Amino acid sequence: MQSIPSLTDLRAPTFNNNDVVAQGWYIICASRDLSVGRAKSFDLCGQKIAVYRGVDGKVRALDAYCPHLGTDLSLGRVDGNMIRCFFHHWAFDSTGKCQDIPCQAQIPARAKVRAYAADEKYGFIWVYPDSQAPDSVVEFDELKGKSLVVWHDQPLERHCHHHICMMNGIDAQHLRTVHKLNIEMELSLDRNATGNVIDFTMCGEIPSRTWREAGLQKFLGNRYEYSMRYADGCIGLLTMMKNVRLMPPLHMIYAYTPVGPNKTRIQPIYVAAKRPGIWGWLLSRSLLLLTRLSYYFLRDEDGLIYDNIRFDPQVLLSIDAPLVKYMNYVNQLKPSLWSKCFFKQKSSEA
Repeated sequence: MQSIPSLTDLRAPTFNNNDVVAQGWYIICASRDLSVGRAKSFDLCGQKIAVYRGVDGKVRALDAYCPHLGTDLSLGRVDGNMIRCFFHHWAFDSTGKCQDIPCQAQIPARAKVRAYAADEKYGFIWVYPDSQAPDSVVEFDELKGKSLVVWHDQPLERHCHHHICMMNGIDAQHLRTVHKLNIEMELSLDRNATGNVIDFTMCGEIPSRTWREAGLQKFLGNRYEYSMRYADGCIGLLTMMKNVRLMPPLHMIYAYTPVGPNKTRIQPIYVAAKRPGIWGWLLSRSLLLLTRLSYYFLRDEDGLIYDNIRFDPQVLLSIDAPLVKYMNYVNQLKPSLWSKCFFKQKSSEA
């Protein structure tokens, strides 16, 4: 019998822990919601973050509250590539440092707010819980450097931790029990050098015992393959229909944001390469439509489970090996400054 990987790092786990926000990219708003010269503030992972777009078109992200008397900076105005507080017109740059106080020339050393890295991709603004991010928002290898066509669906909420939702794509057992896809899946695993990105590839022979399976085999061929790329324990990149006949792969992104204890907002994003000409236009959008239909099929069947779950595994099988590998991967991610446990640890060290 295949051995089951053991769970590690259980003394202070990141996995399924509401007190930990791992370092990673989190969606704060759609790009179209922030025009040049505008500022807005949002609640993100328990923080109040102000984002603004300077005259150069770039987005900046800062802690929302002015260090002077605590006014929400988004109430102010964008001044070039800085933002001025509405209350006393202090001006802060993209690093969070105050550069101008109208009533005096001297600027106190503590006149600064925390700044965060920001990125724009797939039609959204993403914020990283540190001033510098080691990488930009994750991509599909086969789509890097290509022009993309992107569709956004309505976000949905699940009443469980986002780590629990994310494992759904690599739970081979539920493909048979819930989705009636009786494919014996083999797992291959790859992890990047920094350990924040992990790729699960599942493939197997398509049987022909039922009419449904026989239809799949005629359409797709003898084998089916798909992959899940996880980044920072908060983004999932799903590639379906890999190496099958009759059609190219389908690409979909799940962006997860914790919005409360055991409560997750999921933003579905469908992605396809932009192709030239009218036929290329039609093909790209047909692929996006197929991706959306596949998502609806999987979402509706899984929804009942993930809105009614208390995750506490007591008996793990060899078929659950991908889930255990995912849990161990998450437990090795670094907690961010937004984590409650981070501040508790710093307080105890002081």
